[in-house]
Amino acid sequence: MASAVLKNMWLRRQQCPCGDWKCYVTYEGDAEETSMASQMVKPESLRSQAMVTPYVGMVFKTNDDAFEYYGNFARKNGFSIRKERSRLSPQLGIYKRDFVCYRSGFAPVRKKLSGEHHRDRKSVRCGCDAKMYLSKEVIDGVSQWFVVQFSNVHNHELLEDDQVRLLPAYRKIHETDQERILLLSKAGFPIHRIVKVLELEKGIQGGQLPFFERDVRNFVQNRKKVVQENDALLNEKRENDTMELLEACKATKEADQDFVYDFTVDQNDKAENIAWSYGVAVDSYALFGDVVYFDTTYRSITYDMLFGAWFGIDNNGQPIFFGCVLLQDETLRSFAWALQTLIRFMKGRCPQTILSDLDPQLRDAIRSELPSTKHVMSIWNILPKVSSWFSLQLGSQYAEFKSEFDALYRLESSEDFELRWNQMVSLFGLGSDKHIALLYNLRASWAQSYVRVHFLARMATTAYSKSLSAFLKGIFSAQSCLRGFFDQVGVAANLQNQPHQEMQYMHMKTCLPIEEHSRQILTPFAFNALQHELIVSMQYAASEMSNGSYLVRHFRKIDGECLVIWIPEDEQIHCSCKEFESSGILCRHALRVFVDKSYFQLPDKYFLSRWRRESSLMFYDDHSVHNKDDGWFQEYQSLTETLFTESSITKERSDYIRRELTKEVTRLLNEVRDMPESDDAPMDFTLTPTD
Repeated sequence: MASAVLKNMWLRRQQCPCGDWKCYVTYEGDAEETSMASQMVKPESLRSQAMVTPYVGMVFKTNDDAFEYYGNFARKNGFSIRKERSRLSPQLGIYKRDFVCYRSGFAPVRKKLSGEHHRDRKSVRCGCDAKMYLSKEVIDGVSQWFVVQFSNVHNHELLEDDQVRLLPAYRKIHETDQERILLLSKAGFPIHRIVKVLELEKGIQGGQLPFFERDVRNFVQNRKKVVQENDALLNEKRENDTMELLEACKATKEADQDFVYDFTVDQNDKAENIAWSYGVAVDSYALFGDVVYFDTTYRSITYDMLFGAWFGIDNNGQPIFFGCVLLQDETLRSFAWALQTLIRFMKGRCPQTILSDLDPQLRDAIRSELPSTKHVMSIWNILPKVSSWFSLQLGSQYAEFKSEFDALYRLESSEDFELRWNQMVSLFGLGSDKHIALLYNLRASWAQSYVRVHFLARMATTAYSKSLSAFLKGIFSAQSCLRGFFDQVGVAANLQNQPHQEMQYMHMKTCLPIEEHSRQILTPFAFNALQHELIVSMQYAASEMSNGSYLVRHFRKIDGECLVIWIPEDEQIHCSCKEFESSGILCRHALRVFVDKSYFQLPDKYFLSRWRRESSLMFYDDHSVHNKDDGWFQEYQSLTETLFTESSITKERSDYIRRELTKEVTRLLNEVRDMPESDDAPMDFTLTPTD
């Protein structure tokens, strides 16, 4: 039991329908648990087999199958059985098994020591001769168990159905009842109240449970004893492993001055909360820290700690790791410390927008510690809760409700949202539902019609959430101690944040000068997004109004037009869809106006630095400055950027560069390795930010 508890399993946090974050959780693929569950499944052959009286010569695959079958027969006939003798041989192992009636034999006479008083309990054993004996034989290499003796003659009365269920062999507390009993006991319910609650929930009369009140009391007492023993082991393990983690942080800091970490201690001077990050993550944040996602999905049951991680998105659309934290609890105080630590790690720079779960304590911490940061609750964290909150309540109506909810949160107009929300609540009778009230009160943080004015850098997408999920599952796939977990996070984070410049063929699709110009500036990820909007813009018509603004409408859609405000003096354009404000990529409506005005190039202000090719970690280091002899690096950077630009014009060029560049870099690397080493100071290969 202890070894299973000490196993470092991580849980995916999930909110209970009652609103409590700690009511229940779902396991993430624990192999040992799966194995145990599979062993508890009854063989299909026995379940489907007709219940006939055992007979001499009857065959079973295993002696466990035979015991189960005989036990089912006994229950149907008013008695229970027990295992008695078994015989063992070096060649066959256990080769004989004796199963007998529970009243077989006689109770041994207990000797009383002088002065001792024992209760004289009447034994149920009366020498009953009902039995089933088995013997194992190996035929053609296959083991089989044969019934060699059977008797169904009893010297006592057999019990009726309502009596036989109360025999000790059948008074089993099923796993679901065990969980309910433990939950009620933890909530402070006395044993007799727990029994009453179970009877009410099952809709049965008093005394009709398949176990007694004393069985519940014994179960709770035994479980408390096991929990206490395991808690002692876990506390010792937590303390030792936490100290080992802090030692690892200290050693990493000594080896790498750019590594950062911090921790708090409790009233007993023991480590409480621990956070850490890496130099490459700090550099990443300087470039891409405008939008941050704070993931609090996983909790360790071994260490009873919540794992939180901060992520961003780079200019190639890939998740990028900023840092992580282990928290002892999920209180406002702990979340506030985590946010303070992140900002301290990142040299005081707060993000424009932070995405998180619905956790109320985290929500309050963000309001307190990041008052100027916009808070958005990620829709991919909300949708699973919608399922758990409403699927059982609505039953067959849930599919229709889910379809309406999916359409509703995507609406662009807040007026449309308000109207359809009220219609949905009325249609499904959810006017008094507390979860509907919660979602409505927080609508400004998750509904697209409200959050589209906040900069999200294309992070609120299904593709981004899938990439994050893959990264996190990679971290938690292996079960290990905290030190091993620390190393695993470091490897995964540094691989994810490795400087790279994506080489991808970008095919022209419209032949518009705007498209050609954008291809030279934007990364493939950003260019593909802009290119898509440019292509779709061809399906829209722009009608100029008297004040110089435009109404842009799809050629097939009567409604859904967008208002585009054009300020020619500053070359400013603003669309009512707010796509540029949300993603940093111009929308189809604004592009339609630029095309109509015969623009060959978009104004430079509409190419955000975070989406430009030069915004790369490859050419960035916040801790160093060029010296006068480093001019060749700028030349190298210029040549590299030109190479990538020219090679992306055609697929033939792209394939040629990909093939030849790999060969040339490999050749140069081998030549450098063959050169003699020097004792001179190493050359500084770090670079400052480029404009």
